[in-house]
Amino acid sequence: MTETAAYTATGDTAAKIEDYTERLSAELQSMRHRIYPPEARKQFTRTFSTLDLVKLLDVPESTLRAMTIDGKGPQPSRADNNRRIYQVGQLAELRQFLADRRPDDALRLWPRRRGGEKLQVVATANFKGGSSKTTTSIHLSHYLALQGYRVLCIDLDPQASMTSIFGLQPEFDVGENETVYAALRYDNERRPLSDVIRESYFPGIDLIPGNLELMDFEFDTPAYLAQRERDELGLFFERLKNAIASVEGDYDFVVLDTPPSLGYATLAALYAATGLIVTVHPAMLDVASCNQFLIMISDLADTLAQFGARFDHDFLKFLMTRVNPNDGPQKYMSSVMRRLFENDVLVYEAIESTAIAGAGVAKKSLYELESGEVGREALKRAIESADNVNGEILALLRAVWGRAS
Repeated sequence: MTETAAYTATGDTAAKIEDYTERLSAELQSMRHRIYPPEARKQFTRTFSTLDLVKLLDVPESTLRAMTIDGKGPQPSRADNNRRIYQVGQLAELRQFLADRRPDDALRLWPRRRGGEKLQVVATANFKGGSSKTTTSIHLSHYLALQGYRVLCIDLDPQASMTSIFGLQPEFDVGENETVYAALRYDNERRPLSDVIRESYFPGIDLIPGNLELMDFEFDTPAYLAQRERDELGLFFERLKNAIASVEGDYDFVVLDTPPSLGYATLAALYAATGLIVTVHPAMLDVASCNQFLIMISDLADTLAQFGARFDHDFLKFLMTRVNPNDGPQKYMSSVMRRLFENDVLVYEAIESTAIAGAGVAKKSLYELESGEVGREALKRAIESADNVNGEILALLRAVWGRAS
């Protein structure tokens, strides 16, 4: 009898699980090597046409054509059909080149925050799994980067879905003390937050990856709370905010992907956030679960207030996710949310789409997909929905800075 058969016969569940995870991890690693280059590092492969840039930069096509003819600014290459194409890394160069030559339009073309504009930290939250927190976080961060902003993504979820979409396999590519836990821990192994920030494959976005190590923060915090001594990072709910402050000069926005639970890490994220997006699928059970989430936050906020913690956000908005516009019950639940919360529900909704599902299989966002990877019309509708949602969120962020939308 083999070793595997032996523990199966005796019902050793722990051994079974250990064997399963070894098999699955190896298969996922193999799949990743087939999807990505031999060095297993994800790359941004999508290119941008002149028409893409006209929409993205809001400049006339004639301006881009003239730049090419005059040999000014970043120069495009030619596709097989002789059309001009640009690489993603050239977008920032184009923005800066045009901003230098158009002072009156510089803020729009080169929109990074100016002096007096605070770093904004956006958390997506809900302890209901499947509410599209990670999908929302990924698409928001990619959208902001394409708009010319500097973004730091922090994966706070031990399941590390955000990390996986950025091309890292948590159990292989993220080692010990390489998650945000390294900057939050209570012992002498703590590291500066800057030490665990990685440059991602997506220009304009840095990443702090996650893995199961993040659970250690949940285990360590109760023991720390029982002690009387406090270090310079403060209590558990203050630690993430204080750690982020150490790198605030390097970014315009920080996007926090929270775990599907209301533990210490989620509370720290809620405290660190300046803006909060609660993702809700408009179905009865999901809305009921969201209500329990809000009740728990309210109760815990009262408790934490005794320690000086106050949840004070520039905005708190509900985002309807995975919406089927033709589903009657979903329409009803959306109308209930809008009737109860009025302007605190985002106008635009994130639609359910086969394009999003296809992007997920490829571990990409909609903004990375090339024409042909999924159906053209499905991709067009999904990107339009994502642009509308993210554009509305960006308008909120710009309003905090006092900028016109």
